[in-house]
Amino acid sequence: MFYYLLKYVLLGPPLRLAFRPRIEGLDHVPDSGAAIVAGNHLSFSDHFLMPAVLRRRITFLAKAEYFTGPGVKGRLTAFFFRSAGQIPVDRSGKEAGQAAVREGLGVLARDELLGIYPEGTRSHDGRLYKGKVGVAVMALRAGAPVVPCAMIGTFEAQPPGRKVPRLRPVTIRFGEPLDFSRYAGMDGEKAVLRAVTDEIMSAILALSGQEYVDRYAADVKAEAAEAAAGTRRRGRPGLPGRPRR
Repeated sequence: MFYYLLKYVLLGPPLRLAFRPRIEGLDHVPDSGAAIVAGNHLSFSDHFLMPAVLRRRITFLAKAEYFTGPGVKGRLTAFFFRSAGQIPVDRSGKEAGQAAVREGLGVLARDELLGIYPEGTRSHDGRLYKGKVGVAVMALRAGAPVVPCAMIGTFEAQPPGRKVPRLRPVTIRFGEPLDFSRYAGMDGEKAVLRAVTDEIMSAILALSGQEYVDRYAADVKAEAAEAAAGTRRRGRPGLPGRPRR
């Protein structure tokens, strides 16, 4: 109930008014049955803009950190995300990928719409990064079509670190559903999973027009953070990395 209150009263109308989203290809999203909407992830706002324009309810797999914050603020945030149709997924440890797949398959088994960001994290620089194969595993095991989606302009509206988004028009573009029934029963083959994932990312790229990076976003982010930390250390007297005079 609260999901629809958010969608049609509390959050949806203000989002449409603020961002004036241009919606393209919405008819590509099936009106019923299990389906996966796989999109690029440029901004925190993506979590709310896409559900606001879809005719169906969509459930996203979201990082568990959104649900485990301390204090009253943390509890309110967790309540909000659960009410908005988000499912917490622990992204750490060996079981992280399996947990995400289990949760996603549960949504699809109920003939519902599942939203997923194959990159696994928000892009820190606006580029599109290599997709993780979990989306392929779910598509093949559930026999569900994958609808590629491109969020365009949300990075400029709310780049990483910006809490309050800039009010500017954005575009939400859906592509034709991708059918992977030719790979039925092959969800255990790594080469097949990689091929399916790459096809999904290629479709997203064609819709978004982003620059593509054939590396995982999390790895690039970690390297950037490490480099930034090294720069800070070198800039402090007496710390390793900067010789004393």
